[in-house]
Amino acid sequence: MINAVRRISSFPVLLGSLLVGAVFTAGRAFYLDPDVWWHLRTGESILRTHQWPTADPYSFTVHGSPWMAYEWLGDVLLAGVQRAAGLRGLAGLDIALGAAVVVALYVLATLRSRNSKAAFVACLLLLMLAEVSFTLRPQMLGYLFLVLTLIALERFRQGRPGALWFLPFLFVVWVNTHGSFVVGLTAIAAYWASGLVKFSVGGLEARRWSPAQRQRLALVFLLCLVALLLTPYGARLAVYPLDMAFAQPLNVANIREWQPMAFDLMVGKLFLALLLLFLVAQVTFRPSYRLGEIALLLLGAVMACLHARFVLVFVPFFAPLVAVLLARWVPEYAPAKDRYALNAILVAVMVVGMIRFFPSRRALERTVAAAFPQQAVDYLRQHPVPLPMFNSYGFGGFLIWSLGPSQHVFIDGRADIYEREGVLSDYLNIERLAPHALATLRAYGVESCLVDRDEPLATLLAASPEWRQVYVDKVAALFVRTSGALRETVDQRTLQ
Repeated sequence: MINAVRRISSFPVLLGSLLVGAVFTAGRAFYLDPDVWWHLRTGESILRTHQWPTADPYSFTVHGSPWMAYEWLGDVLLAGVQRAAGLRGLAGLDIALGAAVVVALYVLATLRSRNSKAAFVACLLLLMLAEVSFTLRPQMLGYLFLVLTLIALERFRQGRPGALWFLPFLFVVWVNTHGSFVVGLTAIAAYWASGLVKFSVGGLEARRWSPAQRQRLALVFLLCLVALLLTPYGARLAVYPLDMAFAQPLNVANIREWQPMAFDLMVGKLFLALLLLFLVAQVTFRPSYRLGEIALLLLGAVMACLHARFVLVFVPFFAPLVAVLLARWVPEYAPAKDRYALNAILVAVMVVGMIRFFPSRRALERTVAAAFPQQAVDYLRQHPVPLPMFNSYGFGGFLIWSLGPSQHVFIDGRADIYEREGVLSDYLNIERLAPHALATLRAYGVESCLVDRDEPLATLLAASPEWRQVYVDKVAALFVRTSGALRETVDQRTLQ
């Protein structure tokens, strides 16, 4: 009992608590990705009907086209939390998922470096890089599962073979939650392949697995592959990442989260600086690393450079190596010098502080209203406009959540189905004011438009005699057609 109390009030636990506090401080801003809203609606539908969607129910442009909720389990989690605790519950879940990722990363780095202090410093450095990707979406669960996979593999390497049997069960959940399970499979394969040979060249080394270890890794890998079939959609969820990689060029080329790393922004500069410092350290101190972890580091770096959203794939591969490097200078934890009572008091103070400064429901509502067309939706409820309605890409998910099935959207964050049906290319032409942009709106029969007030399309519509602005606020502008088959009188609201 005394040992258990000391363990939970030890200095390494205090360091982990400090990382949680750092995540909380950043997470209080409650940045919501526009996609969270359609994820919520999908999860709510599954909870209500106990059925998984097979066709689009939300848009008028691709309505009824084949579609599957490829992150349905994450959607259900989000919707369940929203049902139980509203916006405050979602804010708590956002912080909890970010904290879980960072704590798991801290555990991984500690296992690899055998130095909790060095692991803490490494995670604190990389938190500045990772936190920009801490958004409330099922992908956060995918990143957590990746770190848990690496922990299981590291424990196996350190002589605890039982850790591997956790992985097939994890992959059952993972494939139903997020497509990043492919990276997890790659990590297992890299560990297995790097133990097929034995060599040491400079600071790079490989140690051959024993026959029993190779067989165990191969068996677990095969069980993880079998686990991918255990979904409501059969094997289709397992092949969706291939569809994303090879069948959605417009999505990958044009949606912001799929853009390459922007080295002119702070996150890109930090990414580059950390990589260059790590390279200098290799030349200067010549540390030794295993073949598998270097291969994964290179994979993570390439993925992050090609698509900035994958920085959270790079971080779990990088953090253990940074911790190993820092362990050269950072002294190890000495239990004999620990002050358990002081640690417990500091952890308690942090917990009380997080409870005290957790954002209120009103503050969260203001945050949502500042980023999404909440006021415009309130106006639409009181002043219906002629339909169908065109909307900005980032507004689609919020309209799906706020207005429900009574009003279908033009487009939302499910870019895969819109690209497959040709709508995404039309949307991009409209958004970029390509020739015949207004003619494309007419071709879809659009009678109203809800767009970001600062986007070029809003300026064009305001200048066009074919359209009339009936509402505007700091976020959105609403226009209705002044000519065409449908003409309705719309109340004019004082422009803000």
